[in-house]
Amino acid sequence: MLLKLIRIMDYLKDPQLVASIQQFFGVKICYNKHKKTFQEEEKKYTKIDDNEENYIPTCHINDCDANQRLNAYTKQVNSLEQTIETMNKEALMVSNNPNYTITNSFWYYTFVFGTELGDEIFYSTFIPFLFWNIDGAVGQRVVLVWGIIMTFGQILKDIICWPRPACPPVVRLQNKWSQEYGMPSTHAMVGLTIPFSVVLFTMNKYIYPFSIGCIIASLWCTLVSMSRLYLGMHTVLDIVVGLVLAIALMIPLVPLVDITSSYIITNFWLLAMLIAISIAIIKYYPSSYKWTPTRSDTAMVVSVTTGIHAGAWLNYYTGLLTVSQFLPPFHIVWPTYSVLGHLIIRTALGFSGVILTKAICKSFSYIIICGILQINWRELMKCQDYNSNQNKVFVDLVYKYVFCFMLGVNTVHLFPQVFNIIGIERPAFYTEI
Repeated sequence: MLLKLIRIMDYLKDPQLVASIQQFFGVKICYNKHKKTFQEEEKKYTKIDDNEENYIPTCHINDCDANQRLNAYTKQVNSLEQTIETMNKEALMVSNNPNYTITNSFWYYTFVFGTELGDEIFYSTFIPFLFWNIDGAVGQRVVLVWGIIMTFGQILKDIICWPRPACPPVVRLQNKWSQEYGMPSTHAMVGLTIPFSVVLFTMNKYIYPFSIGCIIASLWCTLVSMSRLYLGMHTVLDIVVGLVLAIALMIPLVPLVDITSSYIITNFWLLAMLIAISIAIIKYYPSSYKWTPTRSDTAMVVSVTTGIHAGAWLNYYTGLLTVSQFLPPFHIVWPTYSVLGHLIIRTALGFSGVILTKAICKSFSYIIICGILQINWRELMKCQDYNSNQNKVFVDLVYKYVFCFMLGVNTVHLFPQVFNIIGIERPAFYTEI
């Protein structure tokens, strides 16, 4: 039984399986091969033979000066080193970027869109949209489940340290996440967590066909998961483990979050505990022998989660948040032209505020922290060396935490008040606990 399980895992981990999936969806992969091996090139320059050209010339002590022989030998050695270094670089480029042709544009654009459903841009747009235009109480619960599961998956990546699928035979259509480890796939975890948690938190609150919600959530999850295989970023085993972990975590988390979410936004000490836990996660995040973006992404996730709940607590503390006089389930009311116009204006103004928040928080964080550390903030902001520059890592983590925390607070507390002032607020916003 154990041997059979190991065989299945080896099969699912095989990069050739990923390459087959890519080819099935229209990625034609071509690999270039060098005509000469490194050993052949080395022999060309190092074998000493008076009868062959291109080898190091030999001469008797009586025929040439020792210095001339040394200079000739040095030149040949330098030439050898440069040649091998060039071939190494070329081989690396070939292995990491094999030639490929997209023969099916539909699948390419579909899966590029699908992978964006698990990226930072999606979080920065979907989460605020959920609060401003759909349901804040559902949004708080979805964000808390997402934050816990995403953090768990990110930490596991840097503990397990499994590499991405080998390339070749796989071809990477995007290199954005190449520096991260692969096991488990957090895209797959989020691709399952967000849509299904939305369904689970709304099925008893709104009247709609539950089967339709499950179908949409399943298609969403499948699209995100398959996109990671199509782009060559994960093995099938990474995806399977990510999905299994997400399901295992959601079983206890969904009912627990449904109960505790309202307590967090009405109790200051529970909120303070959540903030302390988020900072501790970033501080004691497991380190590996090389820098990966997962720690920064984890800082983003936990700070957004705490910021959302801090904003909701501010609404409750200032008396803005009240309990609704109506009890669920509610009918879904489709927007009129006027409501749709307000939705568009809210979204446009809100996203403009998000961009402004990011710019302010980035400048503020870099200037303040670099001033404390007595380093040039402009140079550090331009620096992209995270492996050897610990100041860059520290300041970037502070910036990510401050920006994403304020993004959460502004999304729930500040921006809705602006909407209220200019008369485009969503009427039920302050009654959702």
